[in-house]
Amino acid sequence: MTKKNNHKYIFVLGGVMSGIGKGIATSSIGKILQASGFRINLIKIDPYLNVDAGTMNPTEHGEVFVLDSGLESDQDMGNYERFTGITSTNDDYITSGMVYKYVIEKERNLGYKGKCVEAIPDIVNEIVRRIKLSEQEDRSDISIIEVGGTIGDYQNTMFIEAGRILKLKNPKNVLFILVSHLPVPAKVGEMKTRPTRIASQTLNSYGVQADFIIARSSVKLDKKRKEKLATSCNIPEKNIISAPDIESIYDVPINFELDKLGSKLLKSLGLKALNGIDLKEWKNFVLKSKNAKKKLNIAIAGKYFGTGNFILSDSYISVIEAIKFSSYNLGIRPVLTWLNSKDFDRATRKPSSLKKFDGIIVPGGFGESGVGGKMNIIKYARENGIPFLGLCYGMQLAVVEYARNVLEIKNANTVEIDPNTADPVIDIMPEQKKKLEKNDYGGTMRLGSYPAILKEGTIVRKIYGVDKVNERHRHRYEINPEYIQKLEEGGIIFSGKSPNGRLMEIMELSSKDHPFFVATQFHPEFKAQPLLPHPLFTGFIKACINKK
Repeated sequence: MTKKNNHKYIFVLGGVMSGIGKGIATSSIGKILQASGFRINLIKIDPYLNVDAGTMNPTEHGEVFVLDSGLESDQDMGNYERFTGITSTNDDYITSGMVYKYVIEKERNLGYKGKCVEAIPDIVNEIVRRIKLSEQEDRSDISIIEVGGTIGDYQNTMFIEAGRILKLKNPKNVLFILVSHLPVPAKVGEMKTRPTRIASQTLNSYGVQADFIIARSSVKLDKKRKEKLATSCNIPEKNIISAPDIESIYDVPINFELDKLGSKLLKSLGLKALNGIDLKEWKNFVLKSKNAKKKLNIAIAGKYFGTGNFILSDSYISVIEAIKFSSYNLGIRPVLTWLNSKDFDRATRKPSSLKKFDGIIVPGGFGESGVGGKMNIIKYARENGIPFLGLCYGMQLAVVEYARNVLEIKNANTVEIDPNTADPVIDIMPEQKKKLEKNDYGGTMRLGSYPAILKEGTIVRKIYGVDKVNERHRHRYEINPEYIQKLEEGGIIFSGKSPNGRLMEIMELSSKDHPFFVATQFHPEFKAQPLLPHPLFTGFIKACINKK
């Protein structure tokens, strides 16, 4: 372990373009150093001025990942938790919005005692303070800090400057890793190093020298390209790590270790692995994923897919990974199909086209767009015995669909879609309405981890194997308490409830009526991990296997 006042920092920066895998590189480095016996913490820095990720469009930014505390964060925080098994805290997430808001509020409250407040040094000092706070709260030996954006963006300059200041004061305790793209233009047929060399030179202009380069490309880096980068970027050739495209992101830690990245990082920081680098469990998981041969056809019916002519599956990344973890553990290779719920709303596709699927998942979302299509999909799954898992909005719509088509409450709806509906089976709780009247929208969200008591003799009680669970939430609407008795008498089983019995957390249909029809008000996908698959997803996959 590192000595007091000898904390180590690794900054991970991106070069050439966004989306090259800084988050996965950061997660993988964390996994390797964790496997070396060190206590690590991972920090995500986002340069945008949003205070958190809660208000951002999923089709533009990807999934909003909710922490136990309720903080709405970047999807990379999900990768951090999945790779390391560490539950992130609020201090592990930093945005420009958080930093500037804090500094401005401090200035307004005379916290700077009348001094002129400037970006340098005050914003930079606040960034450093937050990094140090995170390491203290997590009691870690090594902090791995991912700086969002790309080198050359003026938005992330202050964060790079914070890293420079830390290195200036502790030169042996700070490393910079440049994760950069090396294109192989199809018409040229040769890997090009110049974009990365320019990124390295731009980083140098900030007063920072990269210690390592993780070279992302479609193919493996050859010796000639390594020599070019080493010479022009002033980095030892051994510190240039080849990171070609591979089958799975979970191969990345293993791939990094082919170049002995863990030992090199530790040596550069003056450390040594306590008992070698033990990735045995991780390798076993990866082996399971490769050996899984039996296929299941799983449909995910959402609306946050389309971005121009492309599909952005990142909007539901935690759901996708949760499906994989449970499937691989059962020797199954899931074949995922994205269903745009709007197509089933506009009658572009008929519900009967769903019969080929072994299971259907309706994940979370907000607003009325595509809702009719989702309910058509839910209805088909319910009537035709297709295993169904609804998440958050998926549960609310499953209740509305059942109320309309089984209990014949024809006006049943959620007030999110129709504020004036005669039968608001999904509504905002009275205490939340008071906040909405004051335009306090953030205060009406139920965010973070909440307990649920599971009913004896139900599907979910059997799946979990315990009578109480804690799961993460992100929603504003609830099952209306005025309709609970009528819904239960009509056949819905509320198998999970809040400790006071007022909030419905899980609904299911009897196994006599349907092989697997379960929906949750919370987001179980946020707690699924490669080495610890979530029981609800495992139960769903088992039901799909039985159907097939």
